Amino acid sequence: MQTLRASKCGLSTAQLPSYILDVIDALTKAGYEAYIVGGGVRDLILGLNPKDFDAVTNATPAQVKEVFGRRCRIIGRRFELAHVYAGRELVEVATFRAPPKKAVTSASGMILRDNNWGTIEQDFVRRDFSINAMYYQPRKGIVLDFCHAIDDIKNKTLRLLGDPTLRFEEDPVRMLRTLRFAAKLNFSIAPEILEIFTPELTQLLRDISPHRLYDESQKLFTMGHLNRVLPMLIDFGIWHQLFADISPDISTFIERAAINTDQRIQMGKTINPAFFYAVLLWKPFLERCNFYLSKGVVPAEARAQAGLDVLKRQATRTIIPRFAETFIREVWEMQTRLLNPKPQQIQALSTHARFRAGFDFLLLREKSGDDTTQGMGVWWDAYQQMSTDEKERAISQYNRQRAKSRRKATTDDVVETKSVAAITEIEPLVNEPEPRSRRERKSRAKSERPVQPTSSNGSEIGYDHPILKRKRVKRDLSQVIFGPTQ
Repeated sequence: MQTLRASKCGLSTAQLPSYILDVIDALTKAGYEAYIVGGGVRDLILGLNPKDFDAVTNATPAQVKEVFGRRCRIIGRRFELAHVYAGRELVEVATFRAPPKKAVTSASGMILRDNNWGTIEQDFVRRDFSINAMYYQPRKGIVLDFCHAIDDIKNKTLRLLGDPTLRFEEDPVRMLRTLRFAAKLNFSIAPEILEIFTPELTQLLRDISPHRLYDESQKLFTMGHLNRVLPMLIDFGIWHQLFADISPDISTFIERAAINTDQRIQMGKTINPAFFYAVLLWKPFLERCNFYLSKGVVPAEARAQAGLDVLKRQATRTIIPRFAETFIREVWEMQTRLLNPKPQQIQALSTHARFRAGFDFLLLREKSGDDTTQGMGVWWDAYQQMSTDEKERAISQYNRQRAKSRRKATTDDVVETKSVAAITEIEPLVNEPEPRSRRERKSRAKSERPVQPTSSNGSEIGYDHPILKRKRVKRDLSQVIFGPTQ
């Protein structure tokens, strides 16, 4: 172990938010050891802006609860932790772990119980990567480095503590974390990890809960380097462990969506991870829609059933929460409404709760070369920039264009019908010339006049006969007995 001065590592209390200092001070005041550990320390040394800070202490979760009272909540069964709330911020406080006295593992070696408390020397061995095993005490101004992690940070190398195979078997999610850190920090993966990181080893992810895999996939989507990590998921054989029916090739649509997501994060904008799931599952959704349409199902019902099928199939890998599933299906449904909107509904559609997500999805499709959008992505983009008067003129012009397209389609149908009729017309056996004089036309019309109806005694019935002018009286069916009678 080496004790480093925080200032030499580029660390100072001025970089830390007040809430993490309050947690460290409260635990220290209560007589416990307390350090900042993990990604927060690593990112500060690298000059990055940490998303959050985690603390570690020799106090048990129950003792942490005593210090913070109602501000603390104990969570976890396999790995018990204390969540301490400081205003709107959340600090995860872990207790020093020791090697388990009796290993409680699954058949594949995954740890099922890990609640043996120990010392800080025992705790660092339990951590996964060396770069996450630096303990920072801000009030003392020191950093405890047990495994020369500072050298790995300088060399930009991602190294596991201990035997890589054993560490992956203990927690297969570490494979995802390996790729995430490598993409996020632009670190190289140590050779000993690359040797054992095979598609066969990724099968261990099948033992992980689909709920936890969804949480890990969210971290991949929101880390700001999604476009960099997607090819790595394919190369290391993890793609099939996360996505059920999505082919392992990155289309232009998926690539553009990934770049757009990364750009929004870098600009400080919020993103919804469910949006990228909608992009990934779009192709399987269209294929399922075509399946139901080929069976003669109504388009609206085909889309609804296809959405259910695709999301249910994806749940075998990652279980998407109900609210996220609803969001994905609404984005898909908005595509149909945005492609062919009714003129009187355009204004209301632009204020729809899912309009922005649906529009972004449509514009990404269009920019990716999807011809089925018919240029409506650009139209909606321009519409949002217009004033009220310009919007009214744009809607009127759209209405005229829509009517013109309909008339053209109707004319084409009529022309096609006439051409078919001309082809199937039967030629007359005798071509009689059209009579020229009025007398000849009268005689022909008289000969072609239909035969007058006759009565039972043989006399003709005129067209003005009462029987032909009789009105049909509607019968009262309530008095009629249907079916067999006695």
